[in-house]
Amino acid sequence: MSKLDQDERELLEAFEARDLKRAPDAADTQKRHQEYAEAMFKKDARINTRLSSKDLRPPEEGAGGGHSVSNPGCKHHSQVREGRLREDR
Repeated sequence: MSKLDQDERELLEAFEARDLKRAPDAADTQKRHQEYAEAMFKKDARINTRLSSKDLRPPEEGAGGGHSVSNPGCKHHSQVREGRLREDR
């Protein structure tokens, strides 16, 4: 175990001895943070993006400035580049 300072040692000893008490507002704090977590992962907005086929190609070697949408780690864009994902018109 890493070296602990005096306060950390006292806290660990109290925890191991089960001498810790819950804060008076622990339930309110837990509820508030639960709401924060739910709001963070809530998907309540939509966006539509139109791209040209040029935008989906990797950038040319040595071309400076900015990033391309064609991230090799992105499954959708790699399928478009490889021709496995097509738009029906």
